[in-house]
Amino acid sequence: MEIYINQRQKSYSMKLSIIIPVYNECNTIGKLLSIVESVKIKYAEKEIIIVDDFSTDGTREKLLKLKIKKIKLLFHDKNRGKGAAIKTGLGQATGEIIIFQDADLEYDPNDYGKLIQPIVDGRADAVYGSRFLGKDRTFNRNYKKFLPFNYYGNKLLTLATNILYNSRLTDMDTCYTVFRSDVIKSLKLKSDGFEITPEITAKAFKKKIRIQEVPVNYSPRSHLAGKKLNFWKDGVKAFYCLLKYRFSN
Repeated sequence: MEIYINQRQKSYSMKLSIIIPVYNECNTIGKLLSIVESVKIKYAEKEIIIVDDFSTDGTREKLLKLKIKKIKLLFHDKNRGKGAAIKTGLGQATGEIIIFQDADLEYDPNDYGKLIQPIVDGRADAVYGSRFLGKDRTFNRNYKKFLPFNYYGNKLLTLATNILYNSRLTDMDTCYTVFRSDVIKSLKLKSDGFEITPEITAKAFKKKIRIQEVPVNYSPRSHLAGKKLNFWKDGVKAFYCLLKYRFSN
């Protein structure tokens, strides 16, 4: 798929930094990277940054055998969490726009075009890929079937976000978020685990950052297939994080 940057952007080249936190994704990382590499962005350069969070299933060894040009490989010396991997990636990102990409194939890199366009056009500082917008509701049924607690937990967290921050999000817990580089780096992120997502959202709303949602494709996988997020453990942390940053810095 080719992404066409707005006509007024053709006078200069831009860079899109794609940060991919990875932990034990040996079965999917190769296919994911081949898709990311195949997405062509006219008038823009891709910077692929992979942060392996001390995988133990052969992912690290597989990454070292990659033959992909212009890729930054970073390795943690111990398992520190998704948030820590994202922060490591942000420290190495040099693009004007930054997108976070999970390595599990639940989110489709072919959505990059519609994700970055509101920022390129100057209509937003950040874009959230919503799994609940659009006409296709097939994934909703699959989401409820394979991950009912995650599905309804997401709905509750999104409702809490909208109440606490006077927002209108449909999918707070999405893992497809895009930011202007200067914006995301100004948030001074602290979380090391999955609570990095509500921290980013909370701090973005407190700073009055312009956030726009666009519909994205989503193919949920079950915990048996490798899903790592757990509502009972990570959902409670996320809710606490939303509360904490609402009333403190």
